[in-house]
Amino acid sequence: MGKQVGENSSERSEFMEVKDLYRQILGIEEPWKVSQVELDVKEERIDVKVDHEEEVRWPCPECGQLLTVYDHAPERVWRHLDACQFKTYLGARIPRVNCPVHGVRQVKVSWAEEHSRFTMLFERLAIEVLKEANIEGTARLLRVSWDEAWNLMERAVRRGQRRKKRRAAKKMGVDEKSLGKGHNYLTLVYDLGEARVEYIADDRRKESLDGYFSLLSSAQREEVEAIATDIWDPYLASIREHVPGAEEKLVFDRYHLMRHLVDAVDKVRKQEHRELKREGLGVLAGTKYLWLYSQENLPPEKRRLFSWLKKKRLKTARAWAIKESFRELWGYQSLGWATKHFESWYPWAIRSRLNPIKQVARMFRKYLRNILTYLKHRITNAVSEGINSTIQAIKKMACGFRNREHFKIAIYFHCGGLDLYSGTH
Repeated sequence: MGKQVGENSSERSEFMEVKDLYRQILGIEEPWKVSQVELDVKEERIDVKVDHEEEVRWPCPECGQLLTVYDHAPERVWRHLDACQFKTYLGARIPRVNCPVHGVRQVKVSWAEEHSRFTMLFERLAIEVLKEANIEGTARLLRVSWDEAWNLMERAVRRGQRRKKRRAAKKMGVDEKSLGKGHNYLTLVYDLGEARVEYIADDRRKESLDGYFSLLSSAQREEVEAIATDIWDPYLASIREHVPGAEEKLVFDRYHLMRHLVDAVDKVRKQEHRELKREGLGVLAGTKYLWLYSQENLPPEKRRLFSWLKKKRLKTARAWAIKESFRELWGYQSLGWATKHFESWYPWAIRSRLNPIKQVARMFRKYLRNILTYLKHRITNAVSEGINSTIQAIKKMACGFRNREHFKIAIYFHCGGLDLYSGTH
C-alpha cells in the first residue's frame, strides 16, 4: 500500500515543505496547487494530486472568455520526470466551462498538451532519448511501453509538421528509397539547401511526386530554382507539369549518371570474364571493385596491379577509360566547352563495340540538355545520398520497418528538420 504524506496532524509542517517541493518540481502555478503526495516504495512510484482554488474563472480554450466552472472531467494522470528514480505521476480533475459560443469545453492545463498522457517536460526528455536510441531502447530507458514510446515520437513529428510553414525548396532533390525486396519504394523530396526531408510518398509514380507539388501554390512552385533527380520518367512528367520553366531547372544528378556508367563497366567485366574463363584465363578474377574506382581514388596498394591490367588490351579497361573520360565533363565551367567534350566523347562510346556502354551513351544523348544544366546550377543529390545513409541506419537500428507509416514517421523525426519539442511551463 502507498503511504500518503501529510495524513497526521504532526506531519503537516513537513507536508507543507513536501508540497512546495513538488509544486516546484512539477512547475505547478496558480490557480493549481499540490493537495496530496503519495509514495509507493514497493512499486517505486510517486503520485502527486493537484487541484485548484475555489471561485476561479477559467478561459474558454476556443475564444479565451473567462467563465465559471461548469463541472470537472474524470481524473486524468500524466507521467512526469522521475523523482529519485521513482516513477512520478501527476493527477488532476480538469475543469470544464460552458461557453455561450462554443459550448462545454475542457480547459487547458499548463503542464501537458491536449490528449497527451505525459507532461511536457517528460516529452522533451523522451525526444532527446529517441534521437539517440531506437523505440525499444527508449522504452526500456524511460520505463514505458513500446507503444507509448512510439506515440511520443509520432506526437513530436505531428507537432513539428503543424508548426512548419509550407514553402518550396529552392534547391530541391527528388529520389527514391527501397523498403526491401521487390518493387517497394518511397518517393522522397529533399531541401538540398537545408539538408532535410521535405516530403515522403508511397511508390515512385508520377502521382507520388504530384502530392508534394499539390501542397504548394503556383507562386511557391515558381520559387523553385533547381531540381536534382535521376532519369525516371514519372518524376520528370510531374516536374514538367508543375514547375514553371522546368527544362531550365531540371538537373540530372551526376552521381546517378555516373552510376549508369559504372554499372555498364561492370556488365562489360562480367561478360569478358566469362569469355576469358572459357579460354582458361582468369586475369579478371577478383578485380570487380578495382574497375569501380575512379583514377584518383585507387588504393595505393592496387595501383601497380591496375596499371598492369590496363596494358592487357581488355574490353573492361576500354569501358573504364570511357567512363573516366565522361567524368571530365563535370569540371568544365563553360557550357560550350562541355558540349564539345560530349561531342567528342559520344562517338568514341558508340564505336566502342561495347553494348552496355553504347546503351548508356545513347541515353545520355537523349537527355543531354538536362545533363548540361548542371553547369548552371551546380547541384547534385549528394545531400540526399547523405540523408539516405542516415535513413538506412534508422532502418537497421529498428531491424527493418514492416509498417511503412512507422518508417515515414521515423524519417521525419530524424531527418525532417522539424521543431519537435513541446513547450514548457
